[in-house]
Amino acid sequence: MLAKDIMTKQVICIQETAKIFELTKLLTEKMISGVPVCNKQGKVVGIVTERDLIGLKKGELVKDIMTPAVIGVRPDQTIEEVAATLHSNKVKRVPVFEAGNIIGIISRSDIIFAIAKRMSNSIQSVI
Repeated sequence: MLAKDIMTKQVICIQETAKIFELTKLLTEKMISGVPVCNKQGKVVGIVTERDLIGLKKGELVKDIMTPAVIGVRPDQTIEEVAATLHSNKVKRVPVFEAGNIIGIISRSDIIFAIAKRMSNSIQSVI
């Protein structure tokens, strides 16, 4: 199974110039814990998470608290490779990039769901 098979294709992003309040509202309304940060041209310039919100960084805008170094994966990477990326970088989600554009996002829960589905299919094929 590949990243493109399990990624969420409708990625929720926030503008780097959005106010922190807008970020908190977005995270709570969508019940998510982090989002990619995009510039006015739609390019990913960072990622912002609950951890950034409760951290020691100060500022009024998302760009003031976001993590600018974005760890991403390709759509053709296996879920094992994606899981290893999440684990080794101690992150909960990674954007999926193709030709420099964000086309999806994968969280740890997406990986767990894929593993559970695979295991369920294996058990059913034995029965």
